[in-house]
Amino acid sequence: MKRRLAANTLAIGVVCAAMLAALPCSPAHAASDDEAVLQADHALVEAIGNTDRAALGKLLDESFVWTDSAGKSSTKAQVLQNLPKPADGYDAEAKVRTYGDVAAVQSANGKVHVLRVWVQRSGSWRMLVYQEVTQAEKAEPPGPGTNICANPCKTVPYTPKNEAEKGVIISWQQLETAVTNHEPQKWAPHFGDEFVLIASGATQPTTKADRIAQLSKPGIGPAPPALAWAHMFDYGNTIVMEAQSKPFSGKPAHISRVWFKHNDMWQMAFSYQTTIQAARAIAPK
Repeated sequence: MKRRLAANTLAIGVVCAAMLAALPCSPAHAASDDEAVLQADHALVEAIGNTDRAALGKLLDESFVWTDSAGKSSTKAQVLQNLPKPADGYDAEAKVRTYGDVAAVQSANGKVHVLRVWVQRSGSWRMLVYQEVTQAEKAEPPGPGTNICANPCKTVPYTPKNEAEKGVIISWQQLETAVTNHEPQKWAPHFGDEFVLIASGATQPTTKADRIAQLSKPGIGPAPPALAWAHMFDYGNTIVMEAQSKPFSGKPAHISRVWFKHNDMWQMAFSYQTTIQAARAIAPK
């Protein structure tokens, strides 16, 4: 079983591949961060395919969460008890971006998109987030909306634990206000050039340029979904954010975002949004 890599990466499995999850490689044989992450990523897929729970357990962070295409989230213990199958298969091309001690691996197979977030602890890479999004074949008609944005534009049900988290919340509130007011010039500085939004209800990924074009249309609203809850994992100049949306109408979504600090501003790199199919749809008041 092999997993294809992006063209600009080296082949997997040369040095330290077998021990990568448990022990850092020696300095003489240390690969670049991108190569090391892709080796760990390959080892994870192999462990799942071989139903090797011991190997898989060494690769997963204690706070690990797996969210499948239906929006069902499972903990590390639940995943090890009942091994899931990756929705993108075992041969999807993978590409990686590293942000200090955080790395985001993205793969896609047709309409199925997967984000795997790895974090480095004591020189070893562990997977923190696995999230699948299967995009729609046809665009879903928009449901009822609102132009009023209190949560998250003005307040959120989350108390930042430090200045970094506070900075992420401020950046997020500013960009969502810009979304509501259709102000692309105020929205754009909050995102990296690599930004992509991948949501269950959309038919294609939305790039930064796509979003700017959408927001350039005059008008106000609809306001973005409110925040139901959030968890943040702080790795210095990078923060991984897990959250659940509370839309004005329709079903909530599980959301994974990666933020990084650039020129004293927190910018979003990725946003993967999976509709929670088992949830009850919210009816607007």
